[in-house]
Amino acid sequence: MAVIVIVEDNVQNGRLVAKLLRNAGHRAILTETGEDGLTTILETSPDLVLIDLGLPDIDGQTVIALLQQQPSLARTRLVAFTAWPEATAHSMARAYGCHGVIVKPIDTRRFVGQVEAFLAPPEPIIQPPSQPNTLRSTYDDTTE
Repeated sequence: MAVIVIVEDNVQNGRLVAKLLRNAGHRAILTETGEDGLTTILETSPDLVLIDLGLPDIDGQTVIALLQQQPSLARTRLVAFTAWPEATAHSMARAYGCHGVIVKPIDTRRFVGQVEAFLAPPEPIIQPPSQPNTLRSTYDDTTE
């Protein structure tokens, strides 16, 4: 079970997302403003934050920047949660330093899996086994 804070000003969207995550066994905490989100995140040190980039009081970029300054949140995954066009959303999420983006409207069948993918530790880079040296020397020590 992961602790996930949702910072979403659209109450209906927030409730749906929280319900989906709770039904999947996660502890989902819904906040509706950037200020409430900051307070809740600092108090709970969640595993993941889903943050709307267009909040009414503090924009998502500012909230994300403030969170990134907190050493206690170094392991918290920050995921932009926005209705911006997908290409713009991905570009802005990278620029803001997010771990990724989930674009709204969500597909309720895929949403929990999308969130859980951000919770999973990154796959280790596996080096291919070293290949035997098949190069042959062209040096010929025979004399003419």
